[in-house]
Amino acid sequence: MREAHSRASGLAMSGARTVVAAAVAAIAGAKPEFVSHGEVRDGSTVDLPGQAIFYANHSSHLDFVTLWASLPPRLRNRVRPVAAADYWSSGIKRAAAEGFFNAYLVERGGSGARDGEVSQGRDPAHRSSSQIDGMNEVLTAGDSLIIFPEGTRGTGEKLARFQAGLYHLARRNPEIPVIPVALANLGRILPKGEKIPVPHLSTVRFHEPIRTGEGESKDEFLERATAIINRSLRNLDPDIDDEPEPGADSGHGSREDKR
Repeated sequence: MREAHSRASGLAMSGARTVVAAAVAAIAGAKPEFVSHGEVRDGSTVDLPGQAIFYANHSSHLDFVTLWASLPPRLRNRVRPVAAADYWSSGIKRAAAEGFFNAYLVERGGSGARDGEVSQGRDPAHRSSSQIDGMNEVLTAGDSLIIFPEGTRGTGEKLARFQAGLYHLARRNPEIPVIPVALANLGRILPKGEKIPVPHLSTVRFHEPIRTGEGESKDEFLERATAIINRSLRNLDPDIDDEPEPGADSGHGSREDKR
């Protein structure tokens, strides 16, 4: 009886997610695309791997829900968007983030919100290590991740330097493909500081998976990962600046997603 109830609840949640995903795609005017061997194809029929680390540029609160909505249902139900616990900490927001979108909430100081740790007074290296360890647990459980390596929302016109967490996840999980995703125009639909979306077409462009190369350093990998997103965004919008904003990489990935 309990198993049947659990199955029914799972089907109801999957159905609700499908409805919400369609609504998000309509609001964001999201058009999924896939780039393979330099050719852009319709992304709605792309057979994405069963588990992946999706990483994308970050310019709007719509980013993670739009990327989430662009995934096929079989992946949508097993993907964990990484989000800042302080932004999603209020009752309704937290219920939606954790209960509906299955988000993995992290403290801005670097620790996973699931463990209830307070980040103040803890060594930064330890905090960032805790965050990466928590995301590795998500991957070990068989779920996928959505992360934003810039660490904070930008203007959409210039990428911030990628934090090291993406490299550490890719290096520790070589069997899991790392998929670059370029998000275009979402910052114009819901700009930073705004609460009401402005109708506009957006694009969610998936690229072929990447992995850490043999002997490839952290900086080399992050530069390669950044270049893929930059080239894609410049292709979609020539006004995008392809030079990352100045700023030293923390080396620990302690700002994976500061919404």
